[in-house]
Amino acid sequence: MTNTVAKRTRLSGPGPAAEIGLLIYPDCQLAAIYGLTDLFRIAGEWSGAPARHIRVTHWQATGDSVTCIWDSHPGAPHRLSHAITPPSLIQPDRMAPQPIAARWLSARHAEGATLCSVCAGAFVLAETGLIDGRRATTHWAFARQLAERFPKVQLADSMMVVDEGDILTAGGILAWADLGLTLVGRLLGPATMLATARFLLIEPPRHSQRPFAQFIPRFDHGDDPIRQVQHQIHAEAATLEGVADLAGRAGMTGRTFLRRFRAATGMTPVEYLQQVRIAKAREALERTLLPVDRIAWDVGYSDAATFRKLFQKLAGLPPAAYRQQFGIAPEERAPNPAKG
Repeated sequence: MTNTVAKRTRLSGPGPAAEIGLLIYPDCQLAAIYGLTDLFRIAGEWSGAPARHIRVTHWQATGDSVTCIWDSHPGAPHRLSHAITPPSLIQPDRMAPQPIAARWLSARHAEGATLCSVCAGAFVLAETGLIDGRRATTHWAFARQLAERFPKVQLADSMMVVDEGDILTAGGILAWADLGLTLVGRLLGPATMLATARFLLIEPPRHSQRPFAQFIPRFDHGDDPIRQVQHQIHAEAATLEGVADLAGRAGMTGRTFLRRFRAATGMTPVEYLQQVRIAKAREALERTLLPVDRIAWDVGYSDAATFRKLFQKLAGLPPAAYRQQFGIAPEERAPNPAKG
């Protein structure tokens, strides 16, 4: 059967399982557009039923309208079941507002479409106001900016995909694969989702961004006494007995210190110290062969069990599993000083 005849056979069936519209906006990641297009096509081929395909359409926001510029199965009237805003290739603080795209998304949602975003695409989705008061995720490095720009959004930035039923958001810039497989599982079933993942040699949808997230402290907040305390925490993290005396070092009362520290850094002094220590532990697990108990001691924890519990809470994996996933090749690791 030729490709033309096969295509006619598909089009003569009962219709697609869904129509997914991919929104192209200025500076968006075209790799996600074409990657999702290919993923949904492959899923349709692995579904085992020619009629159970996914119609994919590309929509571009230009001027004061959004128009369809490509259609995998042209001819039938459009009836979007899903609309996806892909990642942006530029940082969120450089992304221009997209009111036309936001209005188009709102209209599709009102018609019954499920709205989806990937990475910084959440900023375009948030312009609709439809995720105010709802859980949503974005790239872990952009979470603070999303919270500042859209404070009504309930941030769930540790999650890779947040499924709110009529709205789905995905985290990192390559999380379009996680979102795509999630939709395939929903539309074509788990067997087709797994077959698609196996064919593409990728994992089924991941659940957490925590193993990939890095601790990026803020030092540009303008509060000099708090910044000095931060420097002390970084320099003395392994030997600090606690944070009780940090207020005195900053020349503040305890209550004032806690208020200003949280305002400047976004976390309490205890949380900040934990993040610093776990960041150092991550590096040791990635680059050395030191035993986990030794790493716990080196970063400031005399109780290895407490360290393991905290590490899993902040990194999303136990230390041994983290090392297995992120440790570099043994021949590239730093020598183990414990072995002389």
